[in-house]
Amino acid sequence: MGENEGMDFETMHDRQFEELSGLLDAQRMKALQNRLEEMNEFDVAEFLTEVDTQRMPMVFRLLSKGKAAEVFANLEAPEQELIINSITDSELGAIIEDLYVDDAVDMMEELPANVVKRVMRTATRETRNLINQYLKYPENSAGSIMTAEFVDLKKYMNVREAIARIRRIGEDKETIYTCFVTSADRKLEGVVSVKDLLLNDDETVVGDIMDTNVVFCMTQDDQEEAAEKISDYDLMALPVTDREGRLVGIVTVDDVIDVMEKEATEDFEIMAAMTPSDKPYSRTGAFDIWKNRVPWLLFLMLSATFTTMILNSFEEALAVQTVLIGFVPVIMGTGGNSGAQSSTAIIRSISLGDTEPADVLRVVWKEWRVSILCGVSLAAVNFVKMLLVDRLLMNNLDVTVTVALTVSLAIVLTVMFAKVVGSSLPILAEKIGLDPAVVATPLITTISDAVSLLIYLEIARLLIHV
Repeated sequence: MGENEGMDFETMHDRQFEELSGLLDAQRMKALQNRLEEMNEFDVAEFLTEVDTQRMPMVFRLLSKGKAAEVFANLEAPEQELIINSITDSELGAIIEDLYVDDAVDMMEELPANVVKRVMRTATRETRNLINQYLKYPENSAGSIMTAEFVDLKKYMNVREAIARIRRIGEDKETIYTCFVTSADRKLEGVVSVKDLLLNDDETVVGDIMDTNVVFCMTQDDQEEAAEKISDYDLMALPVTDREGRLVGIVTVDDVIDVMEKEATEDFEIMAAMTPSDKPYSRTGAFDIWKNRVPWLLFLMLSATFTTMILNSFEEALAVQTVLIGFVPVIMGTGGNSGAQSSTAIIRSISLGDTEPADVLRVVWKEWRVSILCGVSLAAVNFVKMLLVDRLLMNNLDVTVTVALTVSLAIVLTVMFAKVVGSSLPILAEKIGLDPAVVATPLITTISDAVSLLIYLEIARLLIHV
């Protein structure tokens, strides 16, 4: 049985880290260098982040030129800055030239200005011009995440010539599996895969086997649109064109994964009433976290004033029927939870492209039917619970049939209101160009709290005459 058989990935990863740490502590640098060269660049980057900052540059210098660039692209901005400050200009220039343009652009956007100046100074003029061109594209656009390292072919080439070109230029390209066919003025004409080339005769012309029905996006398109197209059409690379239809770059699957992770994180933070942050939690200081959270907390706290005003307006009535006060959390909590369920489902549906603003009536009709089923179910259980548990078992004689009916009816109407609002507000936000996550759980819960309290107290006024 092999050494790693029967061992899960995490165990193997921990053992690998222990081995590398042992070689580093024993100063067996040649053995450590050989081991690092055998490893995946992501694993090497992970190991570097776990090495103390004094020894990280030393370990990084053990890497070969090609390996160093691949590992560097997998490091976070703080580690990249540390490496940059510890290597010479010639070493830095070699790394920058070996980086894919999209990775270099990502790095420029994260590093401090003084470090960026040094990086740009060490890069060649061609690389500087290319990076500056990409930095001019709007943030979160397809142009800002694309790379210029793609294989382009001509439709008059035969298969033998096409494969020869791939062999000649493919080493520096981000992907060679998907090749793009362009005209003399760089207009996108078609797409052909390496599989198509390998399965056809050497003399077959590329123009005869290329797919002219090309899925593409434009540089100004939102990066989420590019991600959706790659997902919907199962693409490995999506061509990006300018307004004249010229091919200027491609967006690859790894770029899309980064976009999806970033967008999902941003939505989670907004839905939790936090200002989105570009930094991971472990690298964000307490003061920055406070700045991201306190504005929303202040807004939600002040918006709760409406709930207080409603309670104050019914203060005398509640003083007569104090039993009603004990069920206020039940009503408000049920409404908030119901609205959160609907808003979360609709926000997810919008992000997947399954729901559009034009679907608002269909969505509201479905959620209204769901709200009736949920509301009646909850109300029925609550009615029985109040009479059996609150009245009989807990001997609370103030809980009468009328009180139980009041609370149960309030639950039905509250759930109906919360689900309709929770489903329609995200669609409305999408319609007017806002992120649907902005109107997610915290805001919907605040609205639901105030309205559910009004519903509850109005039903109590009608049935109990408070």
